[in-house]
Amino acid sequence: MKLKFLRRLLCSIVLFAVVISAGAQTKTGDKTEAKINAIVKKLTLEEKIAMLHANGIFSTAGVQRLGIPGLMTDDGPLGVREDVKEGWGSANLTTDSATFFPNGSALAATWNPELAYRFGHDMGEEAHARGKTVMLAPAFNIARTPLCGRTYEYYSEDPFLNSRLAVQAVKGIQSQHVAACVKHYAVNNQEVERGRISVDLDERALREIYLPAFKAGITEGGAWTIMSAYNKLRGVYCSENEYLLNQILRGEWKFKGIVISDWGGTHSTVNAAIHGLDVEMGSGPKYNSYFFADKLLDSVKAGKVSEQIIDQKVRRILWVIYHTSLSDNQPAGKMNTLEHSKTVYDIAAESIVLLKNEKHLLPLNTSSIKSIAVIGDNATRTFHLGGFGAGVKARYEVTALAGLKSRLGNSVAITYAQGYSGVYRPERRSGPKGVAKVDSTLIPNAVAAAKSSDMAILFIGGNRDYESESRDRKDLSLPFDEQALVDTVTAVNPNTIVVVVGGAPYDIGKIKKYNHTIVWSWYNGSENGNALADVLLGKINPSGKMPFTFPVDLKDSPAHALSAYPGENLHETYTEGILVGYRWFDTKKIEPMYCFGYGLSYTDYKYSGFFTNKKSYKNGESITATLKVKNTGKYAGKETVQLYVTKSGSKVERAEKELKAFKKVSIAAGETASVTLNIPVKDLAYWDDKTSKWVVEPGKYKLLAGTSSRDISESGTITVE
Repeated sequence: MKLKFLRRLLCSIVLFAVVISAGAQTKTGDKTEAKINAIVKKLTLEEKIAMLHANGIFSTAGVQRLGIPGLMTDDGPLGVREDVKEGWGSANLTTDSATFFPNGSALAATWNPELAYRFGHDMGEEAHARGKTVMLAPAFNIARTPLCGRTYEYYSEDPFLNSRLAVQAVKGIQSQHVAACVKHYAVNNQEVERGRISVDLDERALREIYLPAFKAGITEGGAWTIMSAYNKLRGVYCSENEYLLNQILRGEWKFKGIVISDWGGTHSTVNAAIHGLDVEMGSGPKYNSYFFADKLLDSVKAGKVSEQIIDQKVRRILWVIYHTSLSDNQPAGKMNTLEHSKTVYDIAAESIVLLKNEKHLLPLNTSSIKSIAVIGDNATRTFHLGGFGAGVKARYEVTALAGLKSRLGNSVAITYAQGYSGVYRPERRSGPKGVAKVDSTLIPNAVAAAKSSDMAILFIGGNRDYESESRDRKDLSLPFDEQALVDTVTAVNPNTIVVVVGGAPYDIGKIKKYNHTIVWSWYNGSENGNALADVLLGKINPSGKMPFTFPVDLKDSPAHALSAYPGENLHETYTEGILVGYRWFDTKKIEPMYCFGYGLSYTDYKYSGFFTNKKSYKNGESITATLKVKNTGKYAGKETVQLYVTKSGSKVERAEKELKAFKKVSIAAGETASVTLNIPVKDLAYWDDKTSKWVVEPGKYKLLAGTSSRDISESGTITVE
């Protein structure tokens, strides 16, 4: 009896604390609303309009007489961008260097939401220190085609993986009183004609594939701002799309923040104002000529746009300001700290994917190696800048060569040869054509270095000029005649390790066939070289998993197989529907080069003992699946357990399997981990076009646990009533 009393007392205390906390939050919210309403009453129409458009490349106007600051935005996919002056030239400051964070697909390759939070937290800390109120990140559009120029910036081909990472990145950024701006909303899945292309797709594909990460970023992450995409959805620009902005975003998801246009992505005054855009940003001066400047003022005076709509937009802007620059308990903000470097190192280390290790050259046995030839432009190239789009003025960036030299010291003689030129010159910014400079005179030196060394480590792949915003690649081939370099170096030194650097898939089929040791790395931030060296040397056991499918041939990818890319006459239909990425490959029984979720380790893992807490579930319940994973090798490591679901006999089209849960666990050599994964039954729903609702179909579902989408080790069947 005494124990029951104590439990009841404890529950009462917790409940009372929750009520008090909720009441305090409500009072705080009420006070903020009261402040916002008071400010709106004091503003002139001209002051209100001035708050709705840019007054600088990255800034908007405040109201100085009332102590209201403007918004200060900043590019953020790779870190806090350097400050610029009009015309996008550098402001040439000495105070705007920042930490260079790994690219988006590298973060996705970690399959680690905790790292996504640290990524956001540390980037937010640097943004706050630099006086930024809106971080234009994270960007997580679906990787629909491997050619997309911004695949390196985005996350993955899977909406669930994107959602879990996006939520944590948003929470991390906003923990520092900096607004996360999730982008690009929505269906911005290519760079070719991105500013004019109109995308048609069925509602089910929109809801199941392209919107989930945005929904999660808003409803779970609580993002305060969102950026409308350049393209059109069903004939209407995303920046004035009533369905996207007012019906879904504000109506269904209850979004309270502000919708910001992409730079130059606004196309009207009245339609954009009425249909949900709040702030217009652009790339140059004459700010009074913007759609949301003098034109909007005239439209209000003419009665085409009500002042009530303007007041709504101003209230949203003030709401964001009171969450950021005018919020209470402002954090200090920090730049370029050791903690930030550690976050970069951890992301980079966990993102690197071991693709092949047949001769077990890795991890390197330095006791038997006296000399290494390091070959390839990517061994010495930095990636914090390049191409068209956001970069970082990195305080430092450790290259692959520098990392190897620092780790190996004088114990191993290292010879470097460039091997190829990584210079790329696009012919035009908006298209895929360009010139990748080929310098065959560099190959002989590389061959000589390889021939005279015990081992060669060959760095190839793309770079930030070759993979770039505003243009897609023309194909998947390796640039700069790198295949010829691989062939010649491998011919003279059989102990050759190939390290491919890139943010998107490439055709490395010949390398996969003829080379025995392959590692995939990324544009991996300031600590790139140190993390890569530690993986090669075995200090870190590789645990990265591919966040997208590598096709054997480009025509195997759904958009290309169906001739549904890049569109005709500025119109494109996503005829593949929900079958994007591995969903297509698995359902159509097409063998990929590397499947979604693929990645090897220096150790081996054995799955066993899969079971669920029940055999039958009702909607509203959660499926709890448990299995054991044993590390059967001699190296400690991290394994990502992936749980897929398949539904046979469905009355609607289904993918062969869909990722519904995953967990990354650390397991010591010889040890066994018990891994539990949860799937809410509601997550098994499909979007019913007829009723415009999510529907959980009753019947049997098979749960598939494995180390990739194609390597399934354990399974079980459950019934949904």
